[in-house]
Amino acid sequence: MKLNLANRITVIRILLIFPFIICLLRMNQPQYGDTFRHIATVIFLAMCISDALDGYMARVKKQVTRLGSFLDPMADKLLMTTACVLLAHKNIAIPGFVLPKEVAVLIIGKDILLLLGFTVLYMMTAKVHIVPNPIGKFAAFLQLSMVAAILIAPEMSNITPNWINVCRTLWVTAAATAVTAMMIYLRNGKQFVEQHETQSSK
Repeated sequence: MKLNLANRITVIRILLIFPFIICLLRMNQPQYGDTFRHIATVIFLAMCISDALDGYMARVKKQVTRLGSFLDPMADKLLMTTACVLLAHKNIAIPGFVLPKEVAVLIIGKDILLLLGFTVLYMMTAKVHIVPNPIGKFAAFLQLSMVAAILIAPEMSNITPNWINVCRTLWVTAAATAVTAMMIYLRNGKQFVEQHETQSSK
């Protein structure tokens, strides 16, 4: 199967997750200084830009495909899951800016629960029903901003001592909007199943 440009960009984004993980694992090793954290930041920003780019290609350039509808959210969830797990680990995270485990659990748990929900939905209706909503998009934006804020924290702390408060605000809002988005998606899924059952019974 030939991949269109939007799908190729998504595949590249998925592949970039592996060097991103390696850089996070090595960023606190003293012999490398800040080198790996800086590389991780550049890779992360590249993935964020590519996410916006493939979204533009898919919607504006009419390159929406079933494969892309599956790969794009998978890439986002893989990136956020790996970032949350590693940045919440005290031996790997940036000192003084360790992501609270509760935040990581809520964000990752939301993605796992939604994945299970979509699986059940498909088993019941034989259809994939993914309708993005503004809260879900805002939650994704906050999560990406949260990771970026942590990665650049050492530099930003030299500019403003209150940067930790910026991070804490993002932690709380990212977790809260993730839970809100999860509830909305689950409600929409329930309504879709009910509509499908009503139509099937006619």
